[in-house]
Amino acid sequence: MHSDPLTNNDRPSADQPVTPGADLPSAAPPAPEGPRRSSARDAVVLSVIVIVIAVMIWSAVRVSQRRGPQPAVTPGATLIGKTAPNFQLTTLDGKQVSLTDFRGKAVLLNFWATWCGPCRIEMPWFVDLQKKYAPQGFEIVGVAMDDSGEKAIKEFTQQVGTNYTILLGKDAIGDAYGVEGMPTSFFIARDGKIIDQTLGLASKKELEDRIERALASGPQSSMAGVPASPWAAVVSSAAAQKKQALRNGLRWVQPK
Repeated sequence: MHSDPLTNNDRPSADQPVTPGADLPSAAPPAPEGPRRSSARDAVVLSVIVIVIAVMIWSAVRVSQRRGPQPAVTPGATLIGKTAPNFQLTTLDGKQVSLTDFRGKAVLLNFWATWCGPCRIEMPWFVDLQKKYAPQGFEIVGVAMDDSGEKAIKEFTQQVGTNYTILLGKDAIGDAYGVEGMPTSFFIARDGKIIDQTLGLASKKELEDRIERALASGPQSSMAGVPASPWAAVVSSAAAQKKQALRNGLRWVQPK
């Protein structure tokens, strides 16, 4: 005779409702732990990445604060204090001109183009500055860097009334001077060294200040070909007469 697996205490009473499956073990398996662990690991990794990025940003800010604001380096600025790169280009009249031909003069070397709006503004200023400073040994050299053709450049310069040297530029010359935009101007002292540079449109006063610095820098130009003053001729004649008198005196004391 088999024993009943349910005891008297486990048997439901007659007036107690029986809930189907209430005392039976759950058939659903427990939730797997894998996804939870993976999510927790991803959160830790993400937190570490955020911390690392924050530390890098903080370090960069600290280094920037220690160094202070860094000045912007303009194209061609590395040439300041050095001898201007020499070149040979053609004028609108077909003549070959080298930059060294102007050695002994202060030079404003201007890279420009017919399509350049700021160039159109400053070129009439150049005409006035050439008139004002040419007697002191100053020359403006404009290098046309556009592809509009020699005829268009010549017509444009005639409209402006340029009274200074205009040359037909080449890309290699612009590269040698680090020209990346126009107008770009270099101020060259009498000894051929670049003393300053402007990028873009500068005021006429700024141009004049740099021209005067270029005129005052470097050795003065040769005085060859400059007529001597009348006083210089008088002094030279008196010195010649004094030498001749000294020679005549020496003749008398020499033994015969």
